[in-house]
Amino acid sequence: MTMVSFDRRPEDYRHWRLRIEPPLAWLEMDVDENGGLVEGYELKLNSYDLGVDIELYDAVQRLRFEHPEVRAVILTSAKDKVFCAGANIRMLAGSPHEWKVNFCKFTNETRNGIEDATENSGQIYLAAVNGSCAGGGYEIALACEKILLVDDNSSTVALPEVPLLGVLPGTGGLTRVTDKRRVRKDRADVFATRPDGVKGRTAVDWRLVDELVPRQEFRQVVEQRARELAARSSRPEGTQGIRLDPLDRTVEDDRISYPNVIAELDRTAGVVTITVRGPQGDGWLLAMTRELDDLILRLRTNEPELGTWVLRTEGDPDAVLTAEREVLTGTDWLSNEILHYYKRTLKRLDVTSRSLIALIEPGSCFAGVLLELALACDRQYMLDGPPIDDEDSEERATLVMSEANFGAFPMGNGLSRVESRFYGEHDHLDWLKRERDRHLSAEEAVELGLVTEAPDDIDWEDEIRIVLEGRAALSPDALTGMEANHRFVGPETIETKIFGRLTAWQNWIFTRPNASGPDGALRRYGTGQKATYDRKRV
Repeated sequence: MTMVSFDRRPEDYRHWRLRIEPPLAWLEMDVDENGGLVEGYELKLNSYDLGVDIELYDAVQRLRFEHPEVRAVILTSAKDKVFCAGANIRMLAGSPHEWKVNFCKFTNETRNGIEDATENSGQIYLAAVNGSCAGGGYEIALACEKILLVDDNSSTVALPEVPLLGVLPGTGGLTRVTDKRRVRKDRADVFATRPDGVKGRTAVDWRLVDELVPRQEFRQVVEQRARELAARSSRPEGTQGIRLDPLDRTVEDDRISYPNVIAELDRTAGVVTITVRGPQGDGWLLAMTRELDDLILRLRTNEPELGTWVLRTEGDPDAVLTAEREVLTGTDWLSNEILHYYKRTLKRLDVTSRSLIALIEPGSCFAGVLLELALACDRQYMLDGPPIDDEDSEERATLVMSEANFGAFPMGNGLSRVESRFYGEHDHLDWLKRERDRHLSAEEAVELGLVTEAPDDIDWEDEIRIVLEGRAALSPDALTGMEANHRFVGPETIETKIFGRLTAWQNWIFTRPNASGPDGALRRYGTGQKATYDRKRV
């Protein structure tokens, strides 16, 4: 299997061009046909694979942190008469199931990141669709605040996955068409079953795009509209960005380590233990978030058989609370960016298809922002006693809730993690708020419902061993479905529809013969042969 790194720098981009012209930035897609991440396919017509999307993710991140002077981003194509053909079909047809699923999950998160930048950073994205735009290409445009389509009597927008490939638009296209752009459902049905797409005035009338622009005026109008968006941006003026330097990371066979995050890999047991260290200096929250984000992506993509992630922390809880206050009470643009980046990283953990177990032991620092890690887990175990290796110690594990746990980092369902844990239990949530900002013992954490169990030091090792062995004995597929169902209670949002509904359906459809079988649509696309479908509806 290809080992994937998520390290990228604009000067080394192979598929994108990033040009900064304050208050605008131009992000031009120019995919190298021969630059696929894996051998076996060519990235024709600006189609993309995971490598192309990793560069897009890097660009979106850098625009937020390195370029506060950018207030609007124009996302367009550098190629003539083609905007983007979407996810590469040969790549999808030839990829193992877990690769397709991880690819779709990452591209969804990147599109959500574009929308998050528009909503929370004042960096407003505009899609300048200067040619044919299909499938995942249109889904990139859908993530933007505004879509301009060139009026050349040939360029179209399309979601041809259902009629041509026997799968769904995998990056939220169906949901965004109806929920975000408010396309009428009968028109959405017609649109998503037409392989040739929609062009011209019809695309505007159906709300698939916002404006039609003649080719000879296209660049001028695009820039004008982008400047109008920039004028309404909340992005501060006269500020300097910070450089996102390469991560300090050491990779060994059974260990991945950063200054603030360490992962110990036990492939025999199928377990990885992730330890997050508390503050050791200035800038801790951003540094730790970058490292944790990178680790999640690397484990998710490169280590699919490590099905259980054990999360631990080490450090001073009070130092964590001091560090988080600097960000949560900060009124500057950088504090805002760090807060929303940590939110997105927690969301990445929420949608990770691994069993998540938190171990809260003496010496840990599950306070405030780091308590969110424990609350993101499927279960929490807290040691009620001294450290296992020092029975005479008076040190005990504690938890500390803070303001950070009551809305600063909402999940995809729009709720905080404690609201999701105690959904609809308003009296209990009020009780929890009254217990903020003090160290809670294991007994108190059990009483408040913040941990699953609190074994004493005599039973601790056996209890945890039994939990991990029990998890490893269960079906990974059933666990993925169960955990995803339990993690997202309450109301649906665009995000939960995309991840919890569309992605689940897509995963199932990807394994069906109608899509991925030898006579399926994905396999036969481009061969001149029609797919042979099993016509039973199930």
